Amino acid sequence: MLTEKRWELLKVLCGAGPVSIREATRRVGRDIKAVRGDITALLNAGVLERTEDCRIVFPFEAVKVEFLLQAA
Repeated sequence: MLTEKRWELLKVLCGAGPVSIREATRRVGRDIKAVRGDITALLNAGVLERTEDCRIVFPFEAVKVEFLLQAA
């Protein structure tokens, strides 16, 4: 769910406050269609939130992710 591009998106949104999808796209320098897909996935997962004026916001000050990956 958290791809490299989605991590990059979260990094630029962290602490940015509410931004439009177009502004988020500009900040990551990617195609708007691809960014919109990533934002939709992150909204559905509860990682991002939508404001009343349809902007998106990363509602956390920081994120700590810890996981173990090993062979099956």
